[in-house]
Amino acid sequence: MAHPSLTIICQEHRALSAMLRSITLLLREHRRRNTLPDFDALQAMLFYVDEFPEKLHHPKESRLLFPKLRGHDAHTDAVLDRLDHDHEHGEQAIRELEHVLLGFRLMSETGQCEARRRHFEALMKHYADFYLAHMHVEETEILPLAETVLSDGEWAELDAAFLTNRDPLAGSEADEAYRPLFRKIVGALRNSGSFGSALEAFGGVAMPTFAPPPR
Repeated sequence: MAHPSLTIICQEHRALSAMLRSITLLLREHRRRNTLPDFDALQAMLFYVDEFPEKLHHPKESRLLFPKLRGHDAHTDAVLDRLDHDHEHGEQAIRELEHVLLGFRLMSETGQCEARRRHFEALMKHYADFYLAHMHVEETEILPLAETVLSDGEWAELDAAFLTNRDPLAGSEADEAYRPLFRKIVGALRNSGSFGSALEAFGGVAMPTFAPPPR
């Protein structure tokens, strides 16, 4: 039996993975051209990571799914402790990335440009590697366990919760207010020459649709 909450978790993982890879592609292409990146687009991409995975996706896992699996065995509890710590660290990490990006942007016309650029690129790579590994653990250890041990009633509760506040890059309908954000991201990838590679990164991830504006 397919559970909507499991499908949503995996879809949102793919969306976050694709966004992280797209940031890496954008940075790599501008490094190859020896040009400065599109700072507005990078800010929009980090805002997306903060707005959806950090504020919506991870809290649903930590508050709703993980507690239902605690007490199964000592190994599972240790893994859940580590994943919860990752979620707590993620919010601090994205703030640091946004601050370092701001420093890179403000100092990009000074002698500090290259050092600031290297610092941001290194921090971004660390963040991406960190979350890709985190999601791998969830999908190989936690989600299979959930499929095995949770009751129909627990799945019904999870499905109802995960169907609310969904990530628009994971195929759900986004509020009209987010249209400029995603246009900016897609436009920056297209202008950098990374659009084709980014589409590959977004393979299996539906681009967001938008509700019609209120009349």
